[in-house]
Amino acid sequence: MNKLPRTVLCDMDGVLLHGNSMVSGADRFLDGLRSTRRNFLVLTNNSMFSPRELSERLATVGLDVDEPQFWTSALATAEFVNSQRPGGSAFVIGEESLRLALRNVNYREVKDNADYVVLGETQDYSFDDFATAIGLIENGSRFVATNPEPTGPGMRGSLPGCGAMAAVIERATGVAPYFVGKPNARMIREALDVLEANPKGSVMIGDRMATDIMAGVDAGLDTILVLSGVDGIEDFDRFPFRPSRVVGSVAELVDDL
Repeated sequence: MNKLPRTVLCDMDGVLLHGNSMVSGADRFLDGLRSTRRNFLVLTNNSMFSPRELSERLATVGLDVDEPQFWTSALATAEFVNSQRPGGSAFVIGEESLRLALRNVNYREVKDNADYVVLGETQDYSFDDFATAIGLIENGSRFVATNPEPTGPGMRGSLPGCGAMAAVIERATGVAPYFVGKPNARMIREALDVLEANPKGSVMIGDRMATDIMAGVDAGLDTILVLSGVDGIEDFDRFPFRPSRVVGSVAELVDDL
């Protein structure tokens, strides 16, 4: 694979951003996607922020991505539950971004007789919310979580992520959640639906073999592992699947647009 396909799905953290800084050359990469009229979406498993908030965050480091060009695990989760039980109800643990995504597909937020318990990321997890979620699941509500990451970055080190908090509810109820975010290939397929694209002629770019690349491989896309984030050159050979290509960063892809 030399020239990039016409449809590009791109992870955010570790690919465009490194902490609170731009990955060198990420601005030129995004400019190249636009100038060559490629369809692209920026994907993130982080459900804490809305597309507007993410657009504003990237703008502060010099990256121009419009709101409609984000596909988050919150949006993917809302699309999933609505595809299964249209116009249903959910008890939600998470930030306003997740609640907004559910409202936008006409889901009602309730505390009793919920079709789903939907767990996302927040820094305000509460004992009462977990007690309510456990009771609902014991009484038949289905358990869905936005993403499986056990930790997220914090100012003083790692913070508990959605995957870790889902494990608490699973241990209490014996019910495992359905994780919508990567490595679930469903998130990739939903993103392709947004772009009205198909796996052939599409590529997934990410920095994590176990999430980005696995999801892309399972969805039938070409995949590119960038070494500007979590996984290094020594990591990708441990997996039974391989990326189509490995590059240092998206800056190396500018000439392939």
